[in-house]
Amino acid sequence: MVATPKTVRQSPLKVDPETDQLISQGAHFLGLTKKDLVAEAVRVYLEQRREDLRAGMVEALQVLDGSLKSDVMLLTGLTAEEIDAVGGIDE
Repeated sequence: MVATPKTVRQSPLKVDPETDQLISQGAHFLGLTKKDLVAEAVRVYLEQRREDLRAGMVEALQVLDGSLKSDVMLLTGLTAEEIDAVGGIDE
């Protein structure tokens, strides 16, 4: 039996009319499709913000240590100190 590859559903990107106009004009004058322009722009933007992305991932991983307290912190936005101040959590 051969496994069939899972097809990824494309989602529409909703932007305001002014941004859509910029995308349309940029794509036209660069000879790209709107889809290709947006994809390339996102790749470039994320490359330029790589350090910000890394810092965000590190921060998220520090919160997710596998404990019940970290789950509560993530879901509620409370700090460990705030949780402890209201009685803490029995692990």
